[in-house]
Amino acid sequence: MKLAEICDTLDARVIVGTDDQLQIDIKTAFGADLMSDVLAFARPGCLLITGLVTPQCVRTAYALDIVAIIFCRGKVPLDQSIEIAKELGIPLLSTKYIMFETCGRLFQKGVSGCIQEVCARNSACESSE
Repeated sequence: MKLAEICDTLDARVIVGTDDQLQIDIKTAFGADLMSDVLAFARPGCLLITGLVTPQCVRTAYALDIVAIIFCRGKVPLDQSIEIAKELGIPLLSTKYIMFETCGRLFQKGVSGCIQEVCARNSACESSE
């Protein structure tokens, strides 16, 4: 799914991004507000869905080679975050939908999670079975 199609699906507005960047193909996504979870579980090439608008989310995306960020709940990134995204070439979008609905709409369109199962990497899951 192209980033431009994702914009349409989520009624999103482009904050940072060129026409070329909107043609990036997105196959996977990861949603989180904790950057420690993003660092632990997100994979390169995915789309980050978050409500965190600070520069840390942009820097985290860059460090993990995440291709774009969608801010949910109508949030708009801080000016410093926008400037960093421009410098690093990371598209930023904003949607009015909550994270749950944002993920659900993308899943319906064929975007899958960037990891299949967290339990395989988390021993705490084993004790709950």
